[in-house]
Amino acid sequence: MNIQWYPGHMTKTRRQIEADLKNVDMVAEIIDARIPVASRNPDIDAIVGSKPRLIVLNRADQADPAGNRAWRAWFQDRGCTVLETDAKTGAGVGQFSITIKEALKDQIARWREKGQVGRIVRVMVVGIPNVGKSTFINKVAKRKSAKAGDKPGVTRGKQWVAVDAGLDLLDTPGILWPKFEDERIGLNLAFTGAVKDEVMDAETLACHLMETLAERYPDALQERYKLELPPVSGQLEGLAYGYNLLERAARKRGFLISGGEPDTERMAKILLDEFRGGKLGRFTLELPESV
Repeated sequence: MNIQWYPGHMTKTRRQIEADLKNVDMVAEIIDARIPVASRNPDIDAIVGSKPRLIVLNRADQADPAGNRAWRAWFQDRGCTVLETDAKTGAGVGQFSITIKEALKDQIARWREKGQVGRIVRVMVVGIPNVGKSTFINKVAKRKSAKAGDKPGVTRGKQWVAVDAGLDLLDTPGILWPKFEDERIGLNLAFTGAVKDEVMDAETLACHLMETLAERYPDALQERYKLELPPVSGQLEGLAYGYNLLERAARKRGFLISGGEPDTERMAKILLDEFRGGKLGRFTLELPESV
């Protein structure tokens, strides 16, 4: 799968981020805790440089707790502050302002020494489309300031959002990179809905997801869809294995079409919806050793 998705506004966004960096004290990068590699723009490290960084592991409630611990340690080892959140429910979001000011306490102390008491801390918020960035900002600000949506590419222009008397956020449009060189990166983004569903056939994507979950979290599949997972064999491996599981799940759910054939198209949509909605369980599809 070779996804090419780089609208012109994303080129403009990168230039905008680079220009605005001089106006902020810290960068908060929102990533999806389920796919911390795929949901990070690899250009961000080069763009941000030495600017202090907060990594927000969003959707941490849907990620494997062991995975969250592993990623927290990995980012902290690289000098980043880490905060686990669930922007939808607001879990962890209340710690955002405290975490920012603690991370910048030395800088704030230097401002005070210079007589800049009460200087507002300005934080740029970045992230690829559909990692929950706008929802996160709205929860932090306790009002609907940033436009939120389920489809990628909702935020179009930058906007400043006041959080409290001492903290302002600069919201930026979601930014992806020009090309997904690694097929697994593209698949993981598609699993979570970070790229538009129109980019890839839903049944094919669901087969890949079935295959991935059977390998990494077989118990979750067996419990949710009452499946017996067949052994991987020469004729039943890869995408064929995933399709076999999709058929089995469709039959278990009673999704049949004329002739008693399983309705794999309907099952594919259900699988993707339930995975994205957290109904299948808590999964981390990428671990630090894969970096």
